[in-house]
Amino acid sequence: MSGETRTTCPYCGVGCGLVASRAAAGHLEIKGDPAHPANRGRLCAKGAALAETLGLEGRALYPEINGRRANWAEALDHTADVFRRTIDEYGPNSVAFYVSGQLLTEDYYAANKLMKGFIGSGNIDTNSRLCMASSVAGHKRAFGEDVVPGNYDDLELADLVVITGSNAAWCHPVLYQRMTLREPGAPAPRIVVIDPRRTASCADANLHLAPKPGTDAILFNGLLVHLARTGHIDQDYVAASVAGYEDTLAAAQVSAPDVESVAAACGLDAQEVWQFYEWFARTERTVTLYSQGINQSRTGTDKVNAILNCHLATGRVGKPGMGPFSLTGQPNAMGGREVGGLANQVAAHVDFGDAAGIEAVREFWKAPAMAAAPGLKATEIFEAIGRGEIKALWIMGTNPAVSMPGGDAVRDALAAAEFVAVSDCASDTDSTRFADVLFPALAWGEKDGTVTNSERRISRQRNFLPVPGEARADWWIISEIAARLGFGASFDYRSPAQIFREHAGLTGGTSGPARLFDISDLAEIDDAVYGALNPVQWPLARGAGSQRLLASGEFPTLDGRARMIPIQPAATVTADAKRPLILNTGRLRDQWHTMTRTAKSPRLTAEATEPVIDINPADAGNCALEEGALARIESDQGVLIARVHVTEAQSQGSLFAPIHFSDRFASDARVGSLIVPVCDPISGQPELKQTPVSAIPFDAAWHGFALSREPIEIIGADWWARAQAAGHQHTEFAGNDVPEDWDLWARSILGELHGGGEWLAFGDKGLGLYRFAVLRGGALAACLFIAPDHNLPDRQWLAGLFAESILKPVDRMALLTGAPAEPAGDQGPVVCACQGVRLGTIEAAIADGNTKSVAALSDATGAGATCGGCRAELTQMLKTHRQHLNSAPMEALAESA
Repeated sequence: MSGETRTTCPYCGVGCGLVASRAAAGHLEIKGDPAHPANRGRLCAKGAALAETLGLEGRALYPEINGRRANWAEALDHTADVFRRTIDEYGPNSVAFYVSGQLLTEDYYAANKLMKGFIGSGNIDTNSRLCMASSVAGHKRAFGEDVVPGNYDDLELADLVVITGSNAAWCHPVLYQRMTLREPGAPAPRIVVIDPRRTASCADANLHLAPKPGTDAILFNGLLVHLARTGHIDQDYVAASVAGYEDTLAAAQVSAPDVESVAAACGLDAQEVWQFYEWFARTERTVTLYSQGINQSRTGTDKVNAILNCHLATGRVGKPGMGPFSLTGQPNAMGGREVGGLANQVAAHVDFGDAAGIEAVREFWKAPAMAAAPGLKATEIFEAIGRGEIKALWIMGTNPAVSMPGGDAVRDALAAAEFVAVSDCASDTDSTRFADVLFPALAWGEKDGTVTNSERRISRQRNFLPVPGEARADWWIISEIAARLGFGASFDYRSPAQIFREHAGLTGGTSGPARLFDISDLAEIDDAVYGALNPVQWPLARGAGSQRLLASGEFPTLDGRARMIPIQPAATVTADAKRPLILNTGRLRDQWHTMTRTAKSPRLTAEATEPVIDINPADAGNCALEEGALARIESDQGVLIARVHVTEAQSQGSLFAPIHFSDRFASDARVGSLIVPVCDPISGQPELKQTPVSAIPFDAAWHGFALSREPIEIIGADWWARAQAAGHQHTEFAGNDVPEDWDLWARSILGELHGGGEWLAFGDKGLGLYRFAVLRGGALAACLFIAPDHNLPDRQWLAGLFAESILKPVDRMALLTGAPAEPAGDQGPVVCACQGVRLGTIEAAIADGNTKSVAALSDATGAGATCGGCRAELTQMLKTHRQHLNSAPMEALAESA
């Protein structure tokens, strides 16, 4: 590449602008784009580390058929032949596409058009079904169309920000900073966090409500009742713009008649509930941010509408500094919704219930076999594969063998499927292992197109890297298959710009007066304008982005009025004697999805090198679990083995586990294997936040870890986890069968590294302690430690030895004693991924008494000085320190002074 390339981040739905360039030394640099309106130059740790993830290791570089290298013509011909024969014999509903919010809009459009307009089935669904389908359904029920009325600017204008079902400080950190780091002199907003866990987002909160899992609808029903009782309903707005108010209020009064009843049902303090209600009632400029904690529920749509009801009742929709705001999880979840990438949509916000709209799409596409009914949703697709009803599946840019609930059944279905094609940029994922045909797709930095972020802003993803091997764009692969199926004239695309123009034209051709999604003003742009397109919000029917939707009080419904939806909260999932805990799932700050990209960055993996579960101290005691030990988590579906982290931040009665780990990085680590695929009946979104589980110790006979410059495989372990660290691979393991000769066992693992090197060994059979190391040229090549329990030497100290070109004699001896010659103490986990600053360093800086603000702490340690994604944790640490000082006895305070 030459010069700078402006593009868009491939991670979450914030849609941050990036600038890619070559540094003077020749390496690639990725920086935040100060001109992009979404992030204004800010980045999170994942975005800041993108340059570290662009290597070709693990890339799919050429087509494969049944694991053997093939050419493109072979792979395309074979796939098209299977699809054609399957459709001819069993009909169009015997095939399906499972696509992804990682696809660009142009890829999404081509895939949806092929399935719904030419194959003639609705069987195309997306992994976005797992993250925002309930929000889509809620929007459509309330507003008449899937529209997010707010803008990111509202977060800086709001006087009250309610964060519910979202750990925005970790999952949408750039937006979190836009809320909390306002311009000098600008008033700070009040922040209310509603979450069963005390997350990083609570650091700046004025109030944290930790309700019982699943009681969100009761809480917001109670808010509606409180608004009515205290005279804070906007009666004029309701009369002019809203239908269903009286019925909705009556339903809310049944489940939430008063503050005390709400507090009892939700397990909250009544005074804190009242405080939240009062702040909402008396603060006009209120934004409610919600995400997966609301959506990922068997009643997610109702929870969404319970929130929307409160904003409609107060007229706080589409106006500056106020409104409900759905935070999407993927870079193009919104773009996928726009083109119809969900099984219950047609295209361009046309639904299957709209006969005239379907006919308009059919005519626009000149579609020979237009789908007339919704297809199977995500979980239904894999269930149908398991029953033998879907014979051929094409997976594009996603990893359902890890991410889907009912994970073991999904794997069984993929294994038994007659045909599976996978388009991916990674050659070895849990899902590509089931592929009969593997198509090598372009990755971020190589592909070219558009994405739409959470505030309806269309931005360009531009290519700045050369195409590796024989990889191709997803839209090209789709078009080639379409041509082989006989539809070449309708898929004769030569560029993403051509597809985008068609997509934009379709939105104008089917919109009509009642459909807000319209970007038809872009339907005639030429390739040069497309190439230089600046970020812009829709609708774009008359040449300008609309920053405000629904502000007029007119909605895209037949009567122009929004709908308030009566909500009758369903019973929550309960634990029992067999499964006494409720499992909650979510993201880590520095990881993304199933880690096919982020695991390449050592500074991102430093946050969590292995699967971990968070558990409350009381629950840990009841389950005989201790900090740092391994636990076996079981549900009626499957098993998870993870390291135990005991924390007061976790509510009693529940566990939390991250979603990211797969068979590539750990054994028995797929959270999806635990989760029963129960879905919201309206949205089809699975319940991922409430799974009854049990937790018991994983009682291995021996535990160990290895650090090695080169990858190694552990033999005879019953559990393992691996991560790429700076300059070495980090592997943890445990087993039940004790080797007869530990020295022979260790040599079998480190044998290749040992060749030409020096072998160091120590063993104490009585204590069950063994230590081994390999030195080459005086430098540490690998070390391996064994103990009868999880109490093993400090990994940080040992990791530091890999930076030494020649080990000092004291360090060589320390490898055998298992302790550093000059103990520095365990510095704890990484808090700041950008600078590699660990917990111990920050705690020491706070303890010296001179760092009393986040800015001072950042100056002293470097933490938070780059992307700022850890600032919430720094804030919480300072708060905790102050609370400790304030609660300390006077004698202790005097001594500390």
